[in-house]
Amino acid sequence: MKLKTIIAAAALATTFIAPAIAQTVEVKDAWVRTSVQGQKATGAFMKITAKDGAKLVSGSSPVAGVTEIHEMKMEGDVMKMRAVEGGLDLPAGKTVELKPGGYHVMLMDLKAALPKDSTIPLTLVFKDAKGAESKVELKVPVATAPMHSH
Repeated sequence: MKLKTIIAAAALATTFIAPAIAQTVEVKDAWVRTSVQGQKATGAFMKITAKDGAKLVSGSSPVAGVTEIHEMKMEGDVMKMRAVEGGLDLPAGKTVELKPGGYHVMLMDLKAALPKDSTIPLTLVFKDAKGAESKVELKVPVATAPMHSH
């Protein structure tokens, strides 16, 4: 009987520890740009603050076949977009803004149009300095421009 109690207690402890890890990363003002029928990609934008520092390593959404972390930057007079290798650094306590023309979450191989005023599920995966992964599950509004919280 005692072994079952210990196992149950350990399972309970794990349940309470996991959300505590996720709470070290805060995501605010998230939004996804609308897409039209036949459009295969769009971007998701947000502000991310990792209390203890972390990396945004991946994401996923049932609306997209592929989800990647991308960066847009000027090289000479050409705007280039590429996947961020190894994850996006989130320095401790600093807010990193993912925005049009900069870092963003790229949703590719879209399964359907994303109309304005709908919402999509988006899961972001973070890795802390020790390599431990945590996930943040979001319901992200679809819009034509940034959503501002007050």
